[in-house]
Amino acid sequence: MKNITIIGVGLLGGSIGLGLRAAGVDCRLTGFGHRRSTLDRAAEFGAIDRVADSTADAVAKADLVVLCTPVGVFEAMLREIAPHLPSGCLVTDVGSTKRTVVRLAETILPGSTHFVGSHPMAGSEKRGVEYARADLFTHATCILTPTAGTDRAAVGAIEAFWRSLSMQTVRMSPEEHDAALSDISHLPHLLAGALVKMQAEGSLPLAGKGFMDTTRIASGDSGLWRDILLDNRDNIKASLSRLKSQLTAMEKLLDPRKGEALASWLAAAAGRRDGLAQRKLREISPE
Repeated sequence: MKNITIIGVGLLGGSIGLGLRAAGVDCRLTGFGHRRSTLDRAAEFGAIDRVADSTADAVAKADLVVLCTPVGVFEAMLREIAPHLPSGCLVTDVGSTKRTVVRLAETILPGSTHFVGSHPMAGSEKRGVEYARADLFTHATCILTPTAGTDRAAVGAIEAFWRSLSMQTVRMSPEEHDAALSDISHLPHLLAGALVKMQAEGSLPLAGKGFMDTTRIASGDSGLWRDILLDNRDNIKASLSRLKSQLTAMEKLLDPRKGEALASWLAAAAGRRDGLAQRKLREISPE
């Protein structure tokens, strides 16, 4: 893929450009977005080679288009680029929900192109190209969400693209993705916000590193997260229901007569979390 277009050159889009450059991938990177100042900064940082003046200019010669815009503007952007995509062009995205964008892409994009949904599990509560890093995706996992109608060669090409950024890839359906991400990503964001909002003003100045670590993701962009949470609201409601069951069980253990059971509950949670941490470490530094 010689010509790659990044639409939305912020944290993720900028990191894709920087990562491709660091990996020595031979390609021409075109950036497009609604803020010229952001695009100019991206060019200064080396995240893109050229700034496109329009969506038509951005995608006219693209072999691959990567949508790095918020979930809420996917439909509008897909409609903008659809008439200008060359035959055989691959399109992917970095969205945190997949059912909607996959359905929209299959409906809106011409049949001469191929869409493969992607979700790189990397990022930050920060937003903007100034926070982009060449190693943002290194050793992280990218979830691909092909459907029965997705071209197999296109899936392989998109996997190779993400692997060129030193990512591991897994495949699952859009439905499986949204259910899983509700538990491991979307619900935690809600919880971080709730933990901050429940505090009395006098308590917050006493907060230490544990509280700050636990609530870090509450600093994420509110508009971006609004769109994610509303798009996946059915799964998130189910996640909240399961969480309530855990909280109810934990509340019943707050009894001096159930101290051993409480310790066992905490130990089981710690063991599960530690096991995950060890697995992640092995992925970064395999034996």
